[in-house]
Amino acid sequence: LAERRDGGWCEVRVDLEPGGRGTDGGTRFVERLVPFADDTPDLLDRLAPGAAEGARVPVQEPARDWLRDALAVAGRDGLVVVFDYVSTTAEMAARPQEEWLRTYRGHRRGVSPLADLGTQDITCEVAVDQLALVREPDLHTTQAEWLRAHGVEGLVEDARRTWRERAHIGDLAAVAARSRVTEADALLDPAGLGGFAVLEWRP
Repeated sequence: LAERRDGGWCEVRVDLEPGGRGTDGGTRFVERLVPFADDTPDLLDRLAPGAAEGARVPVQEPARDWLRDALAVAGRDGLVVVFDYVSTTAEMAARPQEEWLRTYRGHRRGVSPLADLGTQDITCEVAVDQLALVREPDLHTTQAEWLRAHGVEGLVEDARRTWRERAHIGDLAAVAARSRVTEADALLDPAGLGGFAVLEWRP
């Protein structure tokens, strides 16, 4: 995690609160800004040149390492496909951190990533421009468009036909068909899962 400060970029690290414990006796964590020890600031200046003072962005070097490894495993005959919510470094720099670095607990938005450790999931949008430093994706589309291109509507129509024919029986085939229709609606919803990005790297 990086923050724009005094015309440059600092790494945001986590430290113990002075004394190490809060008034309730629990461990408390605080953020510390430290200089980067590498050329990350130069990279962020290129990716988010107009970032304002105090702007924050993720530095997703492990994601780039993962993509390099995945492409190596895929080789000349494989295909790397990624489903996720994505943005760009510059877009995230222009938004509040809590919009792209989110926590969830019990299917609801959680609190600060430094609070209640181990009790909530932490997720971050993928900076597609940082992945492109490894290699530009050959395809960047939405999950809904990708599923339609791969025949989901035919599968849904088959399921609807099965449901019409077997709903009165109520057997497992009927239930499975009904589930496929319902699940497809969720996967194709442009305001929900259907709006997820799909990235492909081809041989």
